[in-house]
Amino acid sequence: MTTTLISATELAARLDSSDLRVFDVRHDLMDHAAGRHAYEQGHIPGARYLNHETELAAPRTGKNGRHPLPTREALAALLSAHGVGPDTFVVAYDASGGMFAAHLWWMLRWLGHERVAVLDGGWQGWTAAGLPTSTEGQAAGSTASSHAEQTENASLLGQPLADTVDADAVLANLAAPAFTVLDARAANRYRGEVEPMDPVAGHIPGALNRPNGQNLQADGRFKDAAQLRAEFTALLGDRDAATIVHQCGSGITACHNLLAMEVAGLTGSRLYPGSWSEWCSDSARPVARDV
Repeated sequence: MTTTLISATELAARLDSSDLRVFDVRHDLMDHAAGRHAYEQGHIPGARYLNHETELAAPRTGKNGRHPLPTREALAALLSAHGVGPDTFVVAYDASGGMFAAHLWWMLRWLGHERVAVLDGGWQGWTAAGLPTSTEGQAAGSTASSHAEQTENASLLGQPLADTVDADAVLANLAAPAFTVLDARAANRYRGEVEPMDPVAGHIPGALNRPNGQNLQADGRFKDAAQLRAEFTALLGDRDAATIVHQCGSGITACHNLLAMEVAGLTGSRLYPGSWSEWCSDSARPVARDV
């Protein structure tokens, strides 16, 4: 059973499995209604839609980033309402190269749920393969279609398979380095040349940069494990994967790099969920720019 990526043909062969739950997490950071609209226009048969702004994020305070993590209990309740139990195989997909799907993949692992994978190639790969689509699904704002589908929330809360660091740990790390921050944003955002999403441009001092798009082939699927391993090793040198902390704008695309490292066999890296949007909300935290 894959716990990282699944191909479109592999997923198609499993669509009738009783232990499968597929989530459509298509999203647009600049148009928050676009994902739901795309889902209603067509999706993988049986897929449920989850919204990254209203369901997969906690309330924003202005200091906790653009996509703060919900509590593990709240996330477990959401997923159990969609029929996810401890033995459910969950597949997530999007239309953005896997960046939103990788975030849900990470969140499930954070709950302690191992049986989860990202659809390699996403919605584009599914439709390019001529596989079936549907316009039937849950209504906007609904979760499970019946009470019988709901599972016990606590059953989804296991020993986390993914770990986090917070802003205080990242700040302390500047003076006493124990880990390396890897920034998944585009290179021009990392350098501080532009900042389309957040009020301050730049990056966390000492952070390295690997734009998450570098994990993909031209067809939108992930590069193979050997190539990913070679590329990450070239950037990270002899650093142990467990000493890598992933960061991006708001904790979403960072999970794409984290997933790519897992595909490459470089396991155990962590996530800074608040990422740049949280970091730059406090003017006392230092900012680096390469401009």
